[in-house]
Amino acid sequence: MIDNIFFDIGIIMVVGTAFAYLARLLKQPIITGYVLAGLILGPFLQIITNQSIIVTLSEMGIAFLLFIVGLEIDLRKLKEVGMVSTIGGLTKSLILFSLGYVVVIFAGFRDMSAIYLGLILAFSSTMVVIKVLSDKRELDTLHARIIIGFLIIEDILAIFAMIVLANLDGFSFTLLFEAIWKTAFLFVIARGANKYIFPGLFKFAAKSSELLFLTAVAVTFTFSLLFSELGFSISIGAFVAGISLANLPYVYEIVGKVKSMRDFFSTIFFVSLGMSIVSISKSHIIITVILLLIIWLLKPLIVMFITAFFGYNKRPAFLTAISLAQISEFSLIIVTQGLVLGHISQEVFSIAAIIAVVTMSSTSYFIKYEYSIYSFFKDFLRKFDGFTNGIKHLEYQDKKLAYDVLLVGYDRIGYSIVKKLHILKKHLIVVDYNPEIIKKLIGKNIHCLYGDISDEEILERIDLKGLSMAVSTSPDKRDNKLLIKKVKAVNKKAMLFVTASQVEDALELYDAGADYVIVPHLLGGDHVSLLIEQFGNDIDKLIAHKLGHIEELRDRQSLGHDRPTHQNERHIHH
Repeated sequence: MIDNIFFDIGIIMVVGTAFAYLARLLKQPIITGYVLAGLILGPFLQIITNQSIIVTLSEMGIAFLLFIVGLEIDLRKLKEVGMVSTIGGLTKSLILFSLGYVVVIFAGFRDMSAIYLGLILAFSSTMVVIKVLSDKRELDTLHARIIIGFLIIEDILAIFAMIVLANLDGFSFTLLFEAIWKTAFLFVIARGANKYIFPGLFKFAAKSSELLFLTAVAVTFTFSLLFSELGFSISIGAFVAGISLANLPYVYEIVGKVKSMRDFFSTIFFVSLGMSIVSISKSHIIITVILLLIIWLLKPLIVMFITAFFGYNKRPAFLTAISLAQISEFSLIIVTQGLVLGHISQEVFSIAAIIAVVTMSSTSYFIKYEYSIYSFFKDFLRKFDGFTNGIKHLEYQDKKLAYDVLLVGYDRIGYSIVKKLHILKKHLIVVDYNPEIIKKLIGKNIHCLYGDISDEEILERIDLKGLSMAVSTSPDKRDNKLLIKKVKAVNKKAMLFVTASQVEDALELYDAGADYVIVPHLLGGDHVSLLIEQFGNDIDKLIAHKLGHIEELRDRQSLGHDRPTHQNERHIHH
């Protein structure tokens, strides 16, 4: 048996790696390669037959992914998206469940099948979305925080759905309240451990790299087992474990140690996803296609309406919507439970598996090309700006005081720029599509304008002729090219500083007329080299500089500048 397990895992890793290489050579998302490897090993060649061990290992992959998600999430950053996450997430899930249920009933399925297929539409994949956003280093962007908020609410709803379905015959509100109290109890334990146990425990463990890793893994398994014993998913237990460790000073070391385990198990998860597909009848192909269209078309539209309704600009609303156009790994867990309980047939399970494979694979493409897709549909998306009328004209412009500097994006870089411009007694106007940032700038009487710099209407409201300088911290190449074009057309003397995340983009922006292109990771290296040259071996000077840096960081933190703003969504420092 051990030989068989080792053989199965070995084959999965070898074939999965080969297809990952192929995907990378063809410049395709790696997840697609994993799924194709699963299709080859499972339905096509039937090399892997031991499904139970593969399912177990893939569940561990989900658990370790959610553990790292918990580690990297600062729940304080979700406060500003709390309303859209809770109310919006509940509304979205309810609408999609109802829509799926009605469609499936009209297709001739019985009630239980309709309930399960409706539920799979209601939830999106934490596993896939977080992995792709993490690979793109976008976990700290505005749309990522909205997405994570949605996903947390959906995962909680999925847990309660599993509890209800598992006890369908004997369900009562008493059982539901019992589940709520269990959840609250477990979070109290996590909070207590975070405050009183983990700081001392990990302070000692951090003395040994090996012990630090083992302690983190032990905490993950402890919470997973505890949640499992109380009737919850091990994945949620791992997620709570991550949150409970998130504010420790050793969090980055823990993430670095555990990421390799996450990648190993998540590879098995995606390959096993491709292996889970079995053939379905022609009559069920139609309903599968209909459900896919709902996920790809109606689900993003619903998410966009909800996100825009809560006042967010069309860009973060669109990026949030397109990132959630898939079903969840919890959907697969739910239908697996339904199959075991006899609530659904093997064909209904296969429909869910096919939808999971197709939508999870397509998500990799959607997120990879999200900015290109956004640019293509930008004119159509203007209709969603009508929902933001309450803040669309959120701005401050004192006509008595002219400005001569334009700053696009008040992020980490923007904060330093504003500070220096104040010292130089320059007057500026800031454009950003984070309403919270604009409100803070209004409070400081800084010229500001809520909007997207890619919107020509916004540029028309700015006195480009009077600018002596324009600075864009957004690494979006299209936005920067538009800014360069518009400014140079009316003001050839203005100095243009723009940002690029890639060297190739920087060279292209120079060709477009930029006076200087900021490449943040290169500037970071240059800054460190200057510090080394400045201080040499003088530890006293370095300590003095360090104390000043700490004071500045605390100042930024107190003012809420410890995260990127939303104009600069594609560049994230870790």
